[in-house]
Amino acid sequence: MPTSPTSHSRDEHARNDAAGSHVVDRPQHAEAAELPDAAKHRKTALLGAMFLMATSAIGPGFITQTTVFTVQMGAAFAFAILISILVDIAVQLNVWRVIGVTGMRAQDLANTVLPGLGWFLAFLVFVGGMVFNIGNIAGTGLGLNAMLGVDPTIGGAISAVIAILIFLSKRAGMALDRIVVLLGAVMILLMLYVAVQAAPPVGDALKNTVMPDKVDFLVITTLIGGTVGGYITYAGAHRMIDSGIRGEERVKEITRSSVLGIIVTGVMRVLLFLAILGVVAGGVALTSSNLAAEAFGHAAGEIGVRMFGIVLWAAALTSVVGAAYTSVSFITKADGKVRTRNLLTIGFIAVCAVLFVVLGKAPQQLLVFAGAFNGLILPVGFAVLLFVAWRRRDLMQGYRYPKWLLVIGVLAWLLTLYLGWNSLAGLGKLWS
Repeated sequence: MPTSPTSHSRDEHARNDAAGSHVVDRPQHAEAAELPDAAKHRKTALLGAMFLMATSAIGPGFITQTTVFTVQMGAAFAFAILISILVDIAVQLNVWRVIGVTGMRAQDLANTVLPGLGWFLAFLVFVGGMVFNIGNIAGTGLGLNAMLGVDPTIGGAISAVIAILIFLSKRAGMALDRIVVLLGAVMILLMLYVAVQAAPPVGDALKNTVMPDKVDFLVITTLIGGTVGGYITYAGAHRMIDSGIRGEERVKEITRSSVLGIIVTGVMRVLLFLAILGVVAGGVALTSSNLAAEAFGHAAGEIGVRMFGIVLWAAALTSVVGAAYTSVSFITKADGKVRTRNLLTIGFIAVCAVLFVVLGKAPQQLLVFAGAFNGLILPVGFAVLLFVAWRRRDLMQGYRYPKWLLVIGVLAWLLTLYLGWNSLAGLGKLWS
């Protein structure tokens, strides 16, 4: 307990204003005096962390995967979505709780458990995040092209500048939280409109959710890897503790936010699935190189194509921001200067943008490498967090971790080993 609570609260408040964070641990009587304001800030911060995780997962690859699998599997894809959501929840419940209770980033926990492992994890996240961010910037360019007819290269460059402006703000943390929430809401509302216009066979989709006509395990694991793989695993949890939300007393809020984040992602996937399913079930054969844009056009005409542009741009831009923020969080100290972290994030986005302009896209071989990195990040990092929950109560501040949560975490981890093996197999094919 500080010797001067008033001075402590004032200084900490100033530091968090500079960081754009919203919540700090205060002495009990100070927190009671500022409860309404503190509760409001916590809610905003948790909402931002929740949407950062969700929108980081909802990128160009997310849209492409969902569209292709819906065309391939039809209504049976509903079962794959349900199972992937349940596994994603099992993963994020553990990730958010361990990081939230310890108040430590994933790489710091890994270094504590096994010196050097955290830096290995940071390397995987940083390299994978950079390669995929070139693809995310390319996605923003395609989105602006569909929305406004802007040249994709110019559109990507403009979008990168917008992402950089977020981190140039004096209240970068608050700007980040509000932008991802706003764009997340826009995506969901537009997808809802298109899904309604497509008039999908909802009854058939509901039946296949529990009694699928066919099951494809590879599709399920692909969805899981795309939703909680790579940097996405830690995007929301790192943002949460950077906002000052940590400790055993916040467990209920942390748990609720981690589940809601996955549900937001699931809602977006379900709406996109229904929109594509409605078009396909209506007898339309999607044959273009951009199946999602073609489906939107069939569902809602020219305005549908423009809406697709908005959805793709918003999905790609939030992924650019999420990848940059999370990747940099793995190579900086939690107690380091916020300005330094923001400048590094800006540099990360700028380098990715320059590479995109020069290359035009993320090279296929680099994407395969980055995919392999992502496949390794989840089993390695998740194993560390589960070990901390199981054996390191000193890091958990004496918190007694629920056995049921640990059990479902271990079951989910076993599945991540399969994902990691598939990723390594992908590298083997590249070399062959």
